[in-house]
Amino acid sequence: MSVAVLSSTGQKLMPTSNYRARKLLKSGRAAIECYRPIFTIRLTDREEGKTQPIEYACDTGYQHVGVSIKSEKHEFVHAQYDMLSNETERHNDRRKYRRTRRNRKRYRKPRFDNRSRKNQEMAPSLRHRRENQINLFESFCKVMPITSATFEMGKFDTQLLQAIADGKPLPEGKDYQQGLKYLFQTEREAVFSRDHYTCQVCGKSVKDGVILHTHHIGYWKGYRPNRISNLLTVCEHCHTAKNHKPGGALWGLEPQSTNLAAATYMSTVRWAIYRGLVLKYPEIDIHIQYGAKTSVTRKSLHLAKTHANDAYCVGSLHPRHRTTELVYQKKRRNNRILAKFYDAKYIDIRDGAKKSGAVLSCGRTNRRESRRSDKNQRIYRGKKCSSGRTSVRKNRYAYQPGDTIVFHSQTFVVNGSHCKGTRVILGTGKSVKATDLTCIKKEGGWRFLPAQA
Repeated sequence: MSVAVLSSTGQKLMPTSNYRARKLLKSGRAAIECYRPIFTIRLTDREEGKTQPIEYACDTGYQHVGVSIKSEKHEFVHAQYDMLSNETERHNDRRKYRRTRRNRKRYRKPRFDNRSRKNQEMAPSLRHRRENQINLFESFCKVMPITSATFEMGKFDTQLLQAIADGKPLPEGKDYQQGLKYLFQTEREAVFSRDHYTCQVCGKSVKDGVILHTHHIGYWKGYRPNRISNLLTVCEHCHTAKNHKPGGALWGLEPQSTNLAAATYMSTVRWAIYRGLVLKYPEIDIHIQYGAKTSVTRKSLHLAKTHANDAYCVGSLHPRHRTTELVYQKKRRNNRILAKFYDAKYIDIRDGAKKSGAVLSCGRTNRRESRRSDKNQRIYRGKKCSSGRTSVRKNRYAYQPGDTIVFHSQTFVVNGSHCKGTRVILGTGKSVKATDLTCIKKEGGWRFLPAQA
């Protein structure tokens, strides 16, 4: 990866090599400007300079993003950026703890319309990925004289992809309007009708007097959409907390549907990204390219299938001078779950093992059910080993994992914090006082993965 260069007045100049940047820094003709998104220096003896056309090429994706910044002769950036993979689970955990905390407070008048509609045009997980790709482009535009940008985007027919995955006839005409929920008011009714109002675990039906529930099949691996192909009919005796744990009857079931989150994401945000950038950067020529053209270009250049290589094949410039591919992983900088609940521990009188209160629970999903049933596990609770507690974090720690610090004239990398942020754990495992440290560089939002570089 090259080094970005700024003039003494802030003008964006052509990037230079690492060798020349070291010479300029050592001679005092330049100073370090910033480290992200690319190492940037500012010249002290030059106010302006000539530039060449530079193209920003991006292979947009749901989980992986490829970026290639290039001119007619040189490629300056060749990198892959991996997004967060558990964004939805984090939002679900935060919502769960917030609702539990609110239920413990005093009674307050219910308010249902006290939230702004801003940024609610799409799900938070999709908005997170869209904003990351826009922020990447904007961060490079601040330090490099980019004149054009090309984004690879695609349009996907999710119903067609689902029919191909299931081996069914391709949808035509009314098939796009009459889906699995056709003639039903809710997904619940459609699932019960599909399963003939029968529990798919034990085989009992409503004729046996059981109450039926809809179960998310792929919950155990974080796949929880309300698609009918991901829902299953189970009875009240099988839909228990015990069966949701590893080894239970509901654990490990594979959903019949194919995960089309990536295709849905591209169809949702592609025009949102394009319109936002065109309005904000009218001086840059922004274009969209489809994946079919990228595939033809990659095969003609005899390149391996990677996200960074796809980005290199996007656009009109394909220089012969390439640079090394780098891989970055999105890092979570803020822990938004401030209150965490730790369950109580009990001794199971059957085998003497220590188990949590959720495992040895009454098995009820609502208060209308009786505890006197065959799924009641409370009767096996023995001696209480530890009480349940709620831990609330009220302060933001000064040092985060990955920060570079100086301790006793030596440079270390922070591994974590403890004792409410008063002490810091170094990369060597040693614990030191936070007041004895000097921070050199914050890691920021992207972590470099040297093993894959």
